[in-house]
Amino acid sequence: MKDSPQVPKGYKQTEVGVIPADWDVMPLGRFLALRRGHDLTERNRRRGDVPVMGSAGLSGFHDTSLARGPGVVLGRSGASFGQAHYCREDFWPHNTALYVTDFFGNHPLFSFFFLRSIDFTRHNSGGAQQSLNRNFIAPILVAIPRRLEQEAIAEALSDAEAFIESLEQLLAKKCQVKQGAMQELLTGKKRLPGYGGGATSSRVTKFGPVPSDWVSTPLQAVAAFITKGSTPTTYGFDWQSDGVLFLRSECVSEHGLDLSQSMFVADAAHQSLRRSEVRSGDILMTITGNVGRVIHLAAGFGEANINQHIARIRIINDGVSDRFAFHFLSQPVVRHYYNLITTGLAYPQISLTQVRDTELPLPSFAEQTAIAAILSDMDTEITALEGKLAKARHLKQGMMQELLTGRTRLV
Repeated sequence: MKDSPQVPKGYKQTEVGVIPADWDVMPLGRFLALRRGHDLTERNRRRGDVPVMGSAGLSGFHDTSLARGPGVVLGRSGASFGQAHYCREDFWPHNTALYVTDFFGNHPLFSFFFLRSIDFTRHNSGGAQQSLNRNFIAPILVAIPRRLEQEAIAEALSDAEAFIESLEQLLAKKCQVKQGAMQELLTGKKRLPGYGGGATSSRVTKFGPVPSDWVSTPLQAVAAFITKGSTPTTYGFDWQSDGVLFLRSECVSEHGLDLSQSMFVADAAHQSLRRSEVRSGDILMTITGNVGRVIHLAAGFGEANINQHIARIRIINDGVSDRFAFHFLSQPVVRHYYNLITTGLAYPQISLTQVRDTELPLPSFAEQTAIAAILSDMDTEITALEGKLAKARHLKQGMMQELLTGRTRLV
């Protein structure tokens, strides 16, 4: 096939598009030999250190291997349909997956990354219940580089994955440290230097013991009227970004405010919902569905409206730190308490009265502020690390697209 004028020098036009001139186009079945794995019930598993690789990857261990490592498996069905997994050592390939029996001289780790880049959803052989059949995917045409370039690509992508894994481990560690700090500081188990006044006794609250010098008060005693939002019906939504921000319960996520789940309402609708508008400093809590998620609207947020599945808590007492209240309400023990008192099986919910009656144990305002500053600094560090992790994942995805299509060359 002759190169067209649009094909860059060193590339060629093929059935799968423009690829490097020294790459080969071949059926997937000639690039790798795939076979269905072997059944192994829980009853027949024996104690051992041989990985059992199934549709979702590692699914346990056994004392016998049936495939040499390094190896690659490909999910056959269910939620892991078409997902590739890599195993460095000898393993047992489970029948919920296909596994590579022959790499035909290709680099195993490159083969793993290459299979991961293929969208197998168009090659379902099972109808409503997705199923991946090796005979259905064997004719897929793929463009493959020479072995030397495969090794270079595998090394680059492996380094990117190692960096991502290191960030994930660091993030998990930071989150554990913060949870430990919350358990100690928000319960008074650990007092900051200069606070405590020598208090040694404690008293019990519904969330556990706190120092005797802490004062417990219901949320409604330190907050403005705790209310919930509503969804506008008269004026409807303004889908353009020049409308007023409207927050759904999905915006109150486990990791903070998620504006990707927000909408906008016309100004007329915003004016009609003024009773439940939210602004900087407010604490938002989900009261239906996934109950008890909380976020704090930081300085500079502006204003927005919320739907009926979110409660607004606005601290107005000068002796109470809104950030301290937020951190207290975000504790797992508080979330667990709310889940215990929910009503409704199909759609769990808590009432505004239950939110208003929530007991808030308070140290002095100065100690509240000091505790909140420590935990907020940890949140800032975690948020920055989450952003770095998201960027690393995005860059790695771009690397895969560039390297596995030959648009960027390493050799």
